[in-house]
Amino acid sequence: MLSMIFPAPILAPALAMANPITVFLRCDIVGQVICMCLFVFSIFAWAVMLGKRNELAVLQRMNRGFDERLREERRVLDLPDSFKSRRSIPHADLCAEAIETYWKAAAIGKEKGQDTSRFRLEHAENALQRALARQTLRYESSMIFLATIVSGAPFMGLLGTVWGVMDAFSDISVQQTASIQTLAPGVSAALLTTISGLVVAIPSLFGYNILLARTRVMTTELENFASALADRIELESQ
Repeated sequence: MLSMIFPAPILAPALAMANPITVFLRCDIVGQVICMCLFVFSIFAWAVMLGKRNELAVLQRMNRGFDERLREERRVLDLPDSFKSRRSIPHADLCAEAIETYWKAAAIGKEKGQDTSRFRLEHAENALQRALARQTLRYESSMIFLATIVSGAPFMGLLGTVWGVMDAFSDISVQQTASIQTLAPGVSAALLTTISGLVVAIPSLFGYNILLARTRVMTTELENFASALADRIELESQ
């Protein structure tokens, strides 16, 4: 189709100039280093996004399975050790932390003569808050890396573009000619870094927002579980 519009002598150089590999080889050392860094960042970003997606899916599935089993138990304060040893499950970690702290507070309270229901509940609630913060950080791990790539990749691309354009104009000043034939190769090489930055940043931005939304949903579920567990412990301790 293009050959019907543009003559072959014009089309061939244009296609050669649009080839990313050809344009990359035309870049100077700074532009090539920036493009390679962005390529590496892209691989890491995709690895983090896919890994985090799978991790959150597994954690959510384990949480729901643990909730179903916990609802079948009549008393959470007398749970078997099988419930307390599954610390890899976020909801199980909160449950084990609260119950263990509750009975530790009961033992200490008996020694000091301060064994009251309020004393036990306060320590259990504090343990729940610590476990909640710990699991929230677990949900949000690696997200800062994606946020950094989203923010930094376009600026790295812009740096390469500005450097490439400056280098192209420097070559023009040496050659003392300002034709499109002398300017186009340098500018196309410079713009490659901007394209590379956007190719890295755009998928990372979508992936970050999707993962952030899912993390917030799971954090809310975690907070609701902690609140329901605290209520259940308080009712059983009466």
